[in-house]
Amino acid sequence: MSELVYHTAGESHGPALVILVQGMPAGVDIDVDFINAELKRRQGGYGRGGRMKIETDTVEFLSGVRRGRTIGAPIAMRVHNKDSRIDDLERTPPVYRPRPGHADLAGSVKWLTTDCRETLERASARETTSRVAAGALSRCLLRAFDIEVLGFVRSIGGEHTDVQVTPETREVIAAARDASDVYCPDDAVSERMRAVIRQAKIDKDTVGGLVEAHVFGCPIGLGSSMDWRWKLDARLAYAVMGIQAFKSVEIGLGKGCADLPGSQVHDPIRFDASQKNTNALGFLRDSNNAGGLEGGMTNGMPVVVRGTMKPISTLLKGLPSVNLNTKEPEHSQYERSDICAVSAASVVMENVVAFEIARAALEKFGGDSLLETRQNYEKFMEMARQLPLEPPTGDVIA
Repeated sequence: MSELVYHTAGESHGPALVILVQGMPAGVDIDVDFINAELKRRQGGYGRGGRMKIETDTVEFLSGVRRGRTIGAPIAMRVHNKDSRIDDLERTPPVYRPRPGHADLAGSVKWLTTDCRETLERASARETTSRVAAGALSRCLLRAFDIEVLGFVRSIGGEHTDVQVTPETREVIAAARDASDVYCPDDAVSERMRAVIRQAKIDKDTVGGLVEAHVFGCPIGLGSSMDWRWKLDARLAYAVMGIQAFKSVEIGLGKGCADLPGSQVHDPIRFDASQKNTNALGFLRDSNNAGGLEGGMTNGMPVVVRGTMKPISTLLKGLPSVNLNTKEPEHSQYERSDICAVSAASVVMENVVAFEIARAALEKFGGDSLLETRQNYEKFMEMARQLPLEPPTGDVIA
């Protein structure tokens, strides 16, 4: 069985976005309605720009699926761009004044051109549509193992919610998030977030925020401590930092660990035999500062990932810049954009996290078909519940 990976192609104003997923086992039921619902959520959120009124993102399967199920072959998906005008110089003119904070300047120099258009078309957050499609597809696989992912907005422009997420409150939190147009499961804070975004629009400015994803139902042991490249927390951080405009990633308590002694950071372990048949195998914690990951491996607690999205680089009022042709000072060029895309970013992060979890699960349990993978999973869980498999011998670290 090959590694679960995905590749994306397509420009912001090109004909289409194309996604290729390889390594998905055969026999996975594809929920196209769910994938399209995730794509629609990515397009939503208070503070989005005019592009979202043009596009209606839906996925088309080109290969790897027969009669609604994967067949083990590479899966090719396409999302059509209605606003396809990349070769129309009148509607998509050259960009010679790079935007501070964007890829414009670095990309133009890298590819030896003064036209930022050729960089920004690919660097655009439009590409995250593809990553949501890949992540939502992977969640069709995770469902077979009762693994669920929940993402939401924790803060925008300094307005922060302290809502606590647990396996017991997950569904309530999800419903509250879906009722909010900023994707925050807190009515009072949602209203303050909207006010921040409205003011930013008046000021011709932009705002960023903090988004969070929780993964429920992971068995103990996804990822590995045997090689730094296999550590699941590192891989999650890599995937999240790859999202456009993200500037930091935290697992669990994150940077809060720096301010506390170890006795207040590490999560004490207890065993409850009545919970032996759960994904945690009866090993429970009353806190989850580790964010469900220790030594680069899942520990049975919910995985918690947090990411910071900076304010969008395209400001209505522009910022001081330089004309790449004349080298004279000018204000940065305006491209149609959002005031705030933190809500959309929460959907993107939720789905890239899901893909990394699915990838780690397939590495652990393998199999060319879902039936085989499921049997491997169940056999592992059966053996883990029977530990110790042999009487302990030699010195034991108490």
